[in-house]
Amino acid sequence: MIFSSKKDLFLDLLTSIADNVRDSAQYFVDFKIKSDDDLKEFARKMKAYENKGDKFIHELIIGLNKTFITPLEREDILELANKMDDILDGMEQCASRFEMYNITTPDPYMVQFAGHILEATYEVAESAKLLHKKKLMEIRPHAIKLNDLESVVDDLLRTSIKNLFSVEKDPIKIMQYKELYELLEAISDSTEDVADTLETIIMRNA
Repeated sequence: MIFSSKKDLFLDLLTSIADNVRDSAQYFVDFKIKSDDDLKEFARKMKAYENKGDKFIHELIIGLNKTFITPLEREDILELANKMDDILDGMEQCASRFEMYNITTPDPYMVQFAGHILEATYEVAESAKLLHKKKLMEIRPHAIKLNDLESVVDDLLRTSIKNLFSVEKDPIKIMQYKELYELLEAISDSTEDVADTLETIIMRNA
Protein backbone atom coordinates (compact mmCIF):
# COMPACT_ATOMS: atom_id res chain seq x y z
CA MET A 1 0.00 0.00 0.00
CA ILE A 2 1.38 3.43 -0.93
CA PHE A 3 1.82 6.30 1.48
CA SER A 4 -1.09 8.57 2.18
CA SER A 5 -0.42 12.19 1.26
CA LYS A 6 -1.88 13.52 4.50
CA LYS A 7 -0.05 13.73 7.78
CA ASP A 8 -0.58 10.39 9.40
CA LEU A 9 -1.26 9.43 12.99
CA PHE A 10 0.46 6.07 12.60
CA LEU A 11 3.77 7.48 11.42
CA ASP A 12 3.64 9.97 14.30
CA LEU A 13 3.07 7.13 16.75
CA LEU A 14 5.84 4.98 15.28
CA THR A 15 8.21 7.93 15.70
CA SER A 16 7.05 8.45 19.29
CA ILE A 17 7.55 4.75 20.07
CA ALA A 18 11.06 4.82 18.60
CA ASP A 19 11.99 8.00 20.48
CA ASN A 20 10.76 6.49 23.74
CA VAL A 21 12.85 3.36 23.14
CA ARG A 22 15.93 5.51 22.47
CA ASP A 23 15.31 7.67 25.54
CA SER A 24 14.87 4.62 27.75
CA ALA A 25 18.14 3.14 26.46
CA GLN A 26 19.91 6.43 27.16
CA TYR A 27 18.59 6.37 30.72
CA PHE A 28 19.57 2.69 31.01
CA VAL A 29 23.15 3.57 30.13
CA ASP A 30 23.46 6.89 31.98
CA PHE A 31 21.87 6.05 35.35
CA LYS A 32 24.50 5.38 37.99
CA ILE A 33 23.59 2.73 40.55
CA LYS A 34 25.31 3.05 43.92
CA SER A 35 22.79 1.68 46.40
CA ASP A 36 19.69 -0.45 46.87
CA ASP A 37 17.56 2.71 46.64
CA ASP A 38 19.18 3.50 43.29
CA LEU A 39 18.30 0.00 42.07
CA LYS A 40 14.66 0.55 43.01
CA GLU A 41 14.60 3.93 41.26
CA PHE A 42 16.27 2.41 38.18
CA ALA A 43 13.68 -0.38 37.96
CA ARG A 44 10.82 2.07 38.62
CA LYS A 45 11.90 4.47 35.89
CA MET A 46 12.42 1.69 33.34
CA LYS A 47 8.92 0.43 34.14
CA ALA A 48 7.61 3.95 33.54
CA TYR A 49 9.24 3.98 30.09
CA GLU A 50 7.66 0.60 29.36
CA ASN A 51 4.23 1.84 30.44
CA LYS A 52 4.61 4.89 28.21
CA GLY A 53 5.46 2.61 25.29
CA ASP A 54 2.46 0.40 26.02
CA LYS A 55 0.18 3.45 25.85
CA PHE A 56 1.55 4.31 22.41
CA ILE A 57 0.92 0.73 21.24
CA HIS A 58 -2.62 0.83 22.62
CA GLU A 59 -3.31 4.12 20.84
CA LEU A 60 -1.92 2.72 17.60
CA ILE A 61 -4.12 -0.40 17.78
CA ILE A 62 -7.22 1.70 18.43
CA GLY A 63 -6.32 3.86 15.44
CA LEU A 64 -5.81 0.86 13.19
CA ASN A 65 -9.20 -0.52 14.16
CA LYS A 66 -10.89 2.78 13.27
CA THR A 67 -9.03 3.64 10.06
CA PHE A 68 -9.77 2.24 6.63
CA ILE A 69 -6.79 3.68 4.73
CA THR A 70 -3.35 3.46 6.33
CA PRO A 71 0.02 4.75 5.04
CA LEU A 72 1.55 1.26 5.20
CA GLU A 73 0.14 -2.25 5.34
CA ARG A 74 -1.60 -2.67 8.69
CA GLU A 75 0.46 -5.71 9.60
CA ASP A 76 3.69 -3.81 8.88
CA ILE A 77 2.68 -0.91 11.12
CA LEU A 78 1.77 -3.23 13.97
CA GLU A 79 4.81 -5.45 13.46
CA LEU A 80 7.22 -2.51 13.54
CA ALA A 81 5.57 -1.08 16.64
CA ASN A 82 5.66 -4.42 18.46
CA LYS A 83 9.28 -5.14 17.54
CA MET A 84 10.34 -1.73 18.84
CA ASP A 85 8.31 -2.37 21.98
CA ASP A 86 10.15 -5.68 22.45
CA ILE A 87 13.40 -3.70 22.85
CA LEU A 88 11.85 -1.68 25.65
CA ASP A 89 10.30 -4.73 27.30
CA GLY A 90 13.72 -6.39 27.33
CA MET A 91 15.39 -3.41 28.97
CA GLU A 92 12.67 -3.21 31.63
CA GLN A 93 13.03 -6.93 32.32
CA CYS A 94 16.79 -6.53 32.62
CA ALA A 95 16.41 -3.61 35.03
CA SER A 96 14.08 -5.67 37.20
CA ARG A 97 16.69 -8.46 37.32
CA PHE A 98 19.34 -6.01 38.48
CA GLU A 99 17.06 -5.08 41.38
CA MET A 100 16.09 -8.70 42.07
CA TYR A 101 19.71 -9.85 42.20
CA ASN A 102 20.87 -6.69 43.99
CA ILE A 103 23.56 -5.96 41.41
CA THR A 104 24.75 -2.40 42.03
CA THR A 105 27.89 -2.60 39.90
CA PRO A 106 27.48 -3.80 36.30
CA ASP A 107 30.56 -5.57 35.02
CA PRO A 108 32.47 -4.39 31.90
CA TYR A 109 30.60 -6.83 29.66
CA MET A 110 27.22 -5.50 30.77
CA VAL A 111 28.45 -1.98 30.07
CA GLN A 112 29.49 -3.04 26.56
CA PHE A 113 26.14 -4.74 25.93
CA ALA A 114 24.28 -1.61 27.04
CA GLY A 115 26.45 0.63 24.87
CA HIS A 116 25.74 -1.42 21.75
CA ILE A 117 22.03 -1.49 22.54
CA LEU A 118 22.00 2.28 22.97
CA GLU A 119 23.71 2.72 19.61
CA ALA A 120 21.12 0.45 18.03
CA THR A 121 18.21 2.43 19.48
CA TYR A 122 19.58 5.58 17.88
CA GLU A 123 19.55 3.75 14.54
CA VAL A 124 15.94 2.71 15.21
CA ALA A 125 14.89 6.26 16.09
CA GLU A 126 16.56 7.69 12.99
CA SER A 127 14.87 5.04 10.84
CA ALA A 128 11.47 6.00 12.24
CA LYS A 129 12.12 9.65 11.39
CA LEU A 130 13.06 8.72 7.83
CA LEU A 131 9.95 6.58 7.57
CA HIS A 132 7.87 9.55 8.68
CA LYS A 133 9.53 11.65 5.96
CA LYS A 134 8.86 8.86 3.44
CA LYS A 135 12.59 8.55 2.69
CA LEU A 136 12.48 4.77 2.50
CA MET A 137 15.73 4.11 0.68
CA GLU A 138 17.63 6.18 3.24
CA ILE A 139 16.52 3.73 5.93
CA ARG A 140 18.49 0.80 4.50
CA PRO A 141 21.94 1.86 5.81
CA HIS A 142 20.45 2.07 9.30
CA ALA A 143 18.94 -1.41 8.95
CA ILE A 144 22.34 -2.72 7.86
CA LYS A 145 23.96 -1.04 10.87
CA LEU A 146 21.43 -2.71 13.17
CA ASN A 147 22.36 -6.10 11.74
CA ASP A 148 26.05 -5.33 12.19
CA LEU A 149 25.54 -4.34 15.82
CA GLU A 150 23.62 -7.53 16.52
CA SER A 151 26.54 -9.57 15.18
CA VAL A 152 28.91 -7.70 17.50
CA VAL A 153 26.63 -8.46 20.45
CA ASP A 154 26.48 -12.15 19.48
CA ASP A 155 30.27 -12.27 19.70
CA LEU A 156 30.17 -10.41 23.00
CA LEU A 157 27.77 -12.97 24.46
CA ARG A 158 30.11 -15.81 23.65
CA THR A 159 33.09 -13.94 25.07
CA SER A 160 31.30 -12.87 28.25
CA ILE A 161 29.96 -16.34 29.08
CA LYS A 162 33.32 -17.98 28.39
CA ASN A 163 35.00 -15.48 30.72
CA LEU A 164 32.30 -15.93 33.36
CA PHE A 165 32.83 -19.69 33.59
CA SER A 166 36.60 -19.30 33.67
CA VAL A 167 36.87 -16.69 36.43
CA GLU A 168 33.75 -16.95 38.60
CA LYS A 169 33.47 -19.69 41.25
CA ASP A 170 30.16 -18.76 42.88
CA PRO A 171 27.44 -20.83 41.13
CA ILE A 172 24.70 -18.37 42.09
CA LYS A 173 26.59 -15.46 40.59
CA ILE A 174 27.30 -17.51 37.46
CA MET A 175 23.58 -18.18 37.07
CA GLN A 176 22.64 -14.54 37.62
CA TYR A 177 25.26 -13.04 35.33
CA LYS A 178 24.66 -15.57 32.57
CA GLU A 179 20.96 -14.72 32.64
CA LEU A 180 21.72 -11.01 32.43
CA TYR A 181 24.12 -11.47 29.52
CA GLU A 182 21.49 -13.51 27.68
CA LEU A 183 18.77 -10.96 28.41
CA LEU A 184 20.97 -8.20 27.02
CA GLU A 185 21.74 -10.24 23.92
CA ALA A 186 18.00 -10.87 23.44
CA ILE A 187 17.42 -7.10 23.44
CA SER A 188 19.93 -6.86 20.60
CA ASP A 189 18.03 -9.60 18.77
CA SER A 190 14.94 -7.40 19.02
CA THR A 191 16.79 -4.52 17.38
CA GLU A 192 17.65 -6.87 14.50
CA ASP A 193 13.96 -7.81 14.28
CA VAL A 194 13.23 -4.10 13.81
CA ALA A 195 15.77 -4.02 10.98
CA ASP A 196 14.11 -7.00 9.29
CA THR A 197 10.70 -5.35 9.54
CA LEU A 198 12.09 -2.12 8.09
CA GLU A 199 13.53 -4.08 5.17
CA THR A 200 10.10 -5.59 4.53
CA ILE A 201 8.49 -2.15 4.56
CA ILE A 202 11.11 -0.84 2.12
CA MET A 203 10.56 -3.77 -0.21
CA ARG A 204 6.77 -3.35 -0.24
CA ASN A 205 6.65 0.43 -0.58
CA ALA A 206 9.80 1.75 -2.29
